[in-house]
Amino acid sequence: MDSMDLMTEDLEKYRRELTGYCYRMLGSAFEAEDAVQDTMVRAWRSLDSFEGRSSLRSWLYRIATNVCLDSLNAGNRRARPMDLSEPTPVAQARLNERPEITWLEPVPDGRVLPSVADPAETAVSRETVRLAFVAALQHLPPKQRAVLILREVLAWKASEVAELLGLTVASVNSALQRARATIQEQAPAVSDEANPLDEEQKALLDRYVAAFEGYDMQALTTLLHEDATMSMPPYDLWLRGHEDIVGWMLGVGEVCRGSKLVATVANGQPAFAHYHPDPEGGYAPWALIVLELHDGKIGGMDFFLDTKRWFPLFDLPDRLDAV
Repeated sequence: MDSMDLMTEDLEKYRRELTGYCYRMLGSAFEAEDAVQDTMVRAWRSLDSFEGRSSLRSWLYRIATNVCLDSLNAGNRRARPMDLSEPTPVAQARLNERPEITWLEPVPDGRVLPSVADPAETAVSRETVRLAFVAALQHLPPKQRAVLILREVLAWKASEVAELLGLTVASVNSALQRARATIQEQAPAVSDEANPLDEEQKALLDRYVAAFEGYDMQALTTLLHEDATMSMPPYDLWLRGHEDIVGWMLGVGEVCRGSKLVATVANGQPAFAHYHPDPEGGYAPWALIVLELHDGKIGGMDFFLDTKRWFPLFDLPDRLDAV
């Protein structure tokens, strides 16, 4: 293996952690992967100018940060339906697609989370790719976002962040304080650790599958917190509470009766591929459901409906055969 092959191998070692960083910055699995690919290309083209004054990892993070900042300077802040309006009472609920909104996207755990790491580090990594946390990050100006992720998630020193961003240590500390205050205002919901799932969580998810596939709303509501939420991007509708969620499921959502669920993971949380009965036989993709678990129940259900994008990304079957 020649020196160029070795350098390529060295660069590739950082792809997953850089993708996690870019995902937190950009809120999109696809944009994160594009940003990392751009980072790798820029790094490869600039290898001759890399003189080892910093570590290869720091150098790659500097390039990735610049790629993300360039992208974020174009404007679009990614959002969840909850960022745009108050919950809708089921009696007024309508499916209104908002194509002008750049929606926050789910991401497979395997694309952004370390495969082997210290348990405490793994817990921080999983908590900080949750949809609620990444949505809160979207409220930060781009450089504050980078500072918070580098300092709080990746545990860089203030001096290291200052060097990477071309700031003073005082500026980094000030940006971090402001970022922390904003995140606290957004108050992303706390979730239960789910890696690995404990026996109680496994039982909860088994009961969720049974209730959903059996379309048993009484059983389903026993698994949901009283203030549980439900959203369906790319529609801006979101619902809160048992009455409105069940009202929707037994109204417009009645078309989901008879569906099948296949377990997966997304954003550090349990998730399911939702397959809908197909009139031509079997089951066709309908949604990727990402759950938020806390205090032994389900606090949120996000149904991502653009299955042509999500199912290939998550390596999910494009249909299920009839049982």
